[in-house]
Amino acid sequence: MGRVQGKIALVTGAASGLGEAIALLLAQEGATVAVADIAQQAGLAVVAKIQETGGDAFFVPLDVTRDADWAAAMETVLARKGKLNVLVNNAGIAPSGDMEMNFDLWRKVHAVNLDGAFLGTQHAIRLMRQSGERCSIVNVSSVMAMVAQPTTVAYSASKAGVRGLTKAAAMYCAAEKLPIRVNSVHPETCVTPLVQAYYDSQPPAVLQAQIDRHPIGHLGEALDVAYGVLYLASDESKFVLGNELVIDGGLLASD
Repeated sequence: MGRVQGKIALVTGAASGLGEAIALLLAQEGATVAVADIAQQAGLAVVAKIQETGGDAFFVPLDVTRDADWAAAMETVLARKGKLNVLVNNAGIAPSGDMEMNFDLWRKVHAVNLDGAFLGTQHAIRLMRQSGERCSIVNVSSVMAMVAQPTTVAYSASKAGVRGLTKAAAMYCAAEKLPIRVNSVHPETCVTPLVQAYYDSQPPAVLQAQIDRHPIGHLGEALDVAYGVLYLASDESKFVLGNELVIDGGLLASD
């Protein structure tokens, strides 16, 4: 317990799924968590879960594609807690689309997945550099940044962009002599309520085919990824910079 004790963390897309798991675990380990999302009611419910277990959290409305929203979110964190130590750029969308996909959908995916990560990283660095404390930015990318499927055109491209952004931002912080580390996590399929609902609606063979892609023999859980984020958010990873933490049940190793 207490692996991020005293740290102030902001998690995007924290109202559900992977973001919720990350927010709950960071709070459990001692961080104060700004639960950031466009879904206010669901976000407030996550805040309530954290507070019910003795943690500290508050909700921040945030559309990650809007520069003004990011500025307002940072102002809220600064006004309420005086600093920011951890940013987790988790918000993302993954609509299916091949090379015939609509260009507007392509741009929407990049606006959320890549532009959102850029804006968050930019605003976080500006605030973090004021404290002089050890800080960490964790960008949630995907194994689809390294491999792809016919229907992951925009998703793979956007997550590959997050991968490159992470390294460039890490080198920027190093060049500026800032105590800010930037790293990425690369999950594969994890079972969240939304994912479970999808497989429940499909024939059992669909789920089994997905499981068979993973040498470990089962799908991951949101908590598996959350623990990876926790490590990168904590000072335990103080020598880790510009790196990729792959959490995929051996999928990439088998290709």
